[in-house]
Amino acid sequence: MPMGHTATAEAGSGGLTATEHRLANGLRVVLSEDHLTPVAAVCLWYDVGSRHEVKGRTGLAHLFEHLMFQGSGQVKGNGHFELVQGAGGSLNGTTSFERTNYFETMPAHQLELALWLEADRMGSLLAALDEESMENQRDVVKNERRQRYDNVPYGTAFEKLTALAYPEGHPYHHTPIGSMADLDAATLEDARAFFRTYYAPNNAVLSVVGDIDPEQTLAWIEKYFGSIPGHDGKPEPRDGSLPDVIGEELREVVEEEVPARALMAAYRLPEDGTRACDAADLALTVLGGGESSRLYNRLVRRDRTAVAAGFGLLRLAGAPSLGWLDVKTSGDVEVPVIEAAVDEELARFAEEGPTAEEMERAQAQLEREWLDRLGTVAGRADELCRYAVLFGDPQLALTAVQRVLEVTAEEVQEIAKARLRPDNRAVLVYEPVAAEEDAPQQAAATAEATDENEEPAK
Repeated sequence: MPMGHTATAEAGSGGLTATEHRLANGLRVVLSEDHLTPVAAVCLWYDVGSRHEVKGRTGLAHLFEHLMFQGSGQVKGNGHFELVQGAGGSLNGTTSFERTNYFETMPAHQLELALWLEADRMGSLLAALDEESMENQRDVVKNERRQRYDNVPYGTAFEKLTALAYPEGHPYHHTPIGSMADLDAATLEDARAFFRTYYAPNNAVLSVVGDIDPEQTLAWIEKYFGSIPGHDGKPEPRDGSLPDVIGEELREVVEEEVPARALMAAYRLPEDGTRACDAADLALTVLGGGESSRLYNRLVRRDRTAVAAGFGLLRLAGAPSLGWLDVKTSGDVEVPVIEAAVDEELARFAEEGPTAEEMERAQAQLEREWLDRLGTVAGRADELCRYAVLFGDPQLALTAVQRVLEVTAEEVQEIAKARLRPDNRAVLVYEPVAAEEDAPQQAAATAEATDENEEPAK
């Protein structure tokens, strides 16, 4: 039976508790009771993402996420979707730099079904993985890339900025979507080896949150997951550490068919899980988190040089996080005008720091976002998995906001002065170009091709 057990209701947790267990095969289990509504969320995080990929095989983690919905030993084809949705539930999966997750939200009395389904594909996916499913999902992912990256305005911005911010050879240099060439090069044996290496119970965390009976839930987990063998061949991810500051401004001008000029930038910031990262989050919230922020007030409301201005944090645990600036210009305004105003506001913030009112508002905003995540059974299940996989302790999810509220204005000013500088950013400047005459025909052809490969959104 499951080994180990802890339960806490620490100060700042809002009364939420979680218990932790570990099966003999290494699967970590986190349970959190919530009887407010008769639903249960199942979330399974595998400790594998695009940072684990090697050159020439980018996009394999994301491709495999799709393959996990193509059938398993006892469930054929699209059966996973059909069974969950037929039982009144919802489901999906996502891939990031640092993990791949799968999740279902079910009526409470259908919890056993969700656990059985997840166990079946963890334990028997190789029985169903063949060339047909590989080719099918390869095409789906390539069309997803076309729809979300290549054929939409500013669609490749994230990919371009990531490649600038992290040097060649760095594990975060490429994004999870991967390249078309690497997707074409991936073989069925690549996929099978990937599964054998990373899709093992001792490389996963399973959380179940909601209207559950913990004893019965653990019994089901032991029944369905307990016999799946662990695997010890997983290589350590490559080192993602970098100097605190890039040391120069990296810049690329992109001429594309976009509706407006744009200034985008990525600043190198502290790793997730640190107090300095929380301070950076507060700094970016004051500067660009919503319509009350400094940049929005300056660029959109006062100067009217922009139609949108935001500044947010991409938290990363295995590499420096990224502060993400995104400004779309108004009318014929040139990007240098925007950039000068942004640099002026950042310099002023570094010199003066946030006001007491700005600190209170930013902390309240991050607290509300934390409450929103933990306020649903699915959101809480995901957060418990996140803190277990990335930081080794799911209990940290229940007290995360307390750490944000303890950060001082001086710490926020200090991180802004040290990191929000021109020599610590990668910059993209978008300049619109006129559309080609045959663009409508090309767009129609693309739409027709992608409609044939429709799949649930990831």
